[in-house]
Amino acid sequence: MNFSKNTILHFLIILTVFGCGSYSFTGASIPEGTETFQVNFFENDAGNTMGSIFEPGLDRDFTTSLQNILQNQTNLQLVSIDGDLVYEGEIIEYRVSPMTATSELTASQNRLSISVNVRFINLKKEEDDFERKFSFYFDYPAETQLLNVKSEAHEIIFERITQDIFNASLAKW
Repeated sequence: MNFSKNTILHFLIILTVFGCGSYSFTGASIPEGTETFQVNFFENDAGNTMGSIFEPGLDRDFTTSLQNILQNQTNLQLVSIDGDLVYEGEIIEYRVSPMTATSELTASQNRLSISVNVRFINLKKEEDDFERKFSFYFDYPAETQLLNVKSEAHEIIFERITQDIFNASLAKW
């Protein structure tokens, strides 16, 4: 048999595309037959932790942020009930702490820390289920009010925590 270069090239492309199976370019390893995901509302329980404060709207914003990363990095469909993958949990910490001191023993830098407890349920591959705490922080100058950096801080913290959740649940990092 005599194959042209184009025939061989087409065969290699088809083999490469179909050989990838359920792998995605984001590194997600999605079990076969998985089509949907569900992100239940993450309750804000941060006010119940000693030294932590309650931030209104944090629950809504975090839930939306997790939904967005999953929609952007997978081809799964977001559903409100009966998802193949289920994410649920609570925001358990929202804390501002002084981080570094000046020679006058006053804070020169503050840190906003957010922690989230996540339960991941994979109905297609139950051995992947987990419950885990995810945390991240944002440092800012002590002379700056949190109100002035809150939007930026939340965006950076949410981006890191949601990426860590994605990696733990679907990329297996």
